[in-house]
Amino acid sequence: MTRVDIDAWWTLIERARTAVGDRADDRNHPDDPLPHALTDLLAELDPAEIIDFARLEIQVTDSAYRWPLWNAAYLIEGGCGDDGFMDFRDGLVLQGRETFTRAVADPDSLADLPVVALMSRDEGGWLGYESLSYLPREAYGRVTGETGSFDAAMEAAVPHMDRPARASGEDWDVEDDDENRRRLPRLAALFLDGDD
Repeated sequence: MTRVDIDAWWTLIERARTAVGDRADDRNHPDDPLPHALTDLLAELDPAEIIDFARLEIQVTDSAYRWPLWNAAYLIEGGCGDDGFMDFRDGLVLQGRETFTRAVADPDSLADLPVVALMSRDEGGWLGYESLSYLPREAYGRVTGETGSFDAAMEAAVPHMDRPARASGEDWDVEDDDENRRRLPRLAALFLDGDD
C-alpha cells in the first residue's frame, strides 16, 4: 500500500486543475467542474490513500489559519466569520500549491488572482469552497460502498493531530481602512478605493 505524502497530495490538486483547464480558478459557477474532477481522481486511490488525503487536507488548511490571511479574506469577501474562513482556505487550496503557499506567506498576493479582481468589481467570481472535506468522503464511498469506516478513521485521527487552537500571526482591526491599506496595500487598492 502506498501513502499519500504532501507532494503527491498537491499533485492531485494540480491534476484536477489541469483536467478542468480555464475553469479551475472560480468557485462561483453552479456547474463548477473542479470538485468533481478532484473527487474522480481521489476515487482512483485505495481507501487508505483517500484517508491520507483527508488528513493532509486538515493539515494544509490548518497551516493557513493565520490572522493576516483571515483579514485579507475579510477584505475580499466584505466580511468573513469562522465558517467563511474555513471555506476561504478550502477554496485557496483549490487554487494550487504555488498560489496557496504564496498567499499564506503574503496575503496581499491574492490581488494577483483574476477571480479576486472579478470580486473587487462585483462581476461575480468566488474564491471560497464549502467544503473540501466532502470530496474525499464521497470518493471513499465510491471506492468502498460505505462511508462509516471513513468517518471512524477521521474521528480517530483528528484528536491526535496537532491543530491550532486559534489563528496565528499578527491581527489588526480589519474595520480600519487605513490599517488595511498599510498591511494589505494591493488588496486595499482593489476593495477600498472610493470608500473614503
